Amino acid sequence: MSFLRKFLDSLGTHFEGDGKLKKFYPIYEMLDTFLYTPLLNTKGSVHVKDSMDLKRVMFTVVVALIPCMLIGIFNTGYQINLSIDQLGSTANLSQLIGCRFDLLNALGFKFGSSHYITSFALGLTYFLPIYIVTQVVGGFWEVLFSVIRKHEINEGFLVTGTLFPLILPATIPLWQVAVGVSFGVVFGKEIFGGTGKNFLNPALVGRAFLFFAYPAYMSGDSVWLAVDGVTGATALGQVVSGGMSSVSTTWLSSFIGLIPGSLGETSTIACLFGAVVLIVTGVGSWRTMLSMFLSFSFFILLLTGIGSETNMAFSMSLCWHLVVGGFAFGTVFMATDPVSSAQTLKGQLFYGALIGFMVALVRVINPAFPEGTMLAILFGNCLAPLIDYFVIQNYKKRRKFKKDVSYAA
Repeated sequence: MSFLRKFLDSLGTHFEGDGKLKKFYPIYEMLDTFLYTPLLNTKGSVHVKDSMDLKRVMFTVVVALIPCMLIGIFNTGYQINLSIDQLGSTANLSQLIGCRFDLLNALGFKFGSSHYITSFALGLTYFLPIYIVTQVVGGFWEVLFSVIRKHEINEGFLVTGTLFPLILPATIPLWQVAVGVSFGVVFGKEIFGGTGKNFLNPALVGRAFLFFAYPAYMSGDSVWLAVDGVTGATALGQVVSGGMSSVSTTWLSSFIGLIPGSLGETSTIACLFGAVVLIVTGVGSWRTMLSMFLSFSFFILLLTGIGSETNMAFSMSLCWHLVVGGFAFGTVFMATDPVSSAQTLKGQLFYGALIGFMVALVRVINPAFPEGTMLAILFGNCLAPLIDYFVIQNYKKRRKFKKDVSYAA
């Protein structure tokens, strides 16, 4: 490692000061910071020192996302193998899943829902291209804006580049992945000044753009399985169309994440693991998670109690609502974004409660759009600064009142 350190230091002379490559210093700094600690460290007793810098915060979120990623990869391949079982023949697999069949077949993999290693390998062939395109295209915009603005390449995209693939369907065309992540990074973050200055979650901005621009690939009630010509309705879509009796999966399968859906947001148990990691490390706000859960639960119970003879969405119980769709994933990883969420402690309670209410409202009241977590969080992002403003103003008024009372006494 000392050799690598010396090598990087020798390269640094070309990027620092008046070096010939000073324009590309952000790229050099990014590589050096990724391998070692930051080049510049805070010193002096007047500064608050903490072991959690931006890189460690972002790395912690990525670690918390690993179970969602692994289960999502396996589930993608597992849903394909289930579809293959339903078709009852493996003769035309090369036509159904393309060159993936030829590749895995040549490596000796056997197809079918009972072959779990094949499911993971097959899911990996769908996840990796989406992940690579996200990192390359999104990373390009990060580097470009950093070079133009002459500032460091921060680690903000490390999380965005991991979240974005996990909220996409497995069969989305790669060019749409490139367009979506470009829109999310440029219009959701960079035009506002980069990481720390954006008021919207960049990953959700990119997904929202794809949802409205290409709804055939991003529908909330059905999802294209990674087999040509085969679709699978989500549990939310099944309830809207036929009530709870039409749900074709079990509660336990939904809790684990073995259901049709986006790549990484189907597993509630994986999201719970991520919640524990984020809360214990202090990276994610437990206030936002708790208030969002309580608000969502209250309004779902209220609407379920009211009932409806024409809207089947009223028939889904709270237990089911908590394990289907993207509510768990959004609560743990999206709503708690430290930049776009509320900053004040009391504001986080109101912020989470607002999002929970919006998700319940959209899911149940609007049967044409049985999901709702994505738009609810973006709506909460827009109101987060206003929530913080009122919380701070209320604090100032109470402080002034206490001060006046003490003087009067």
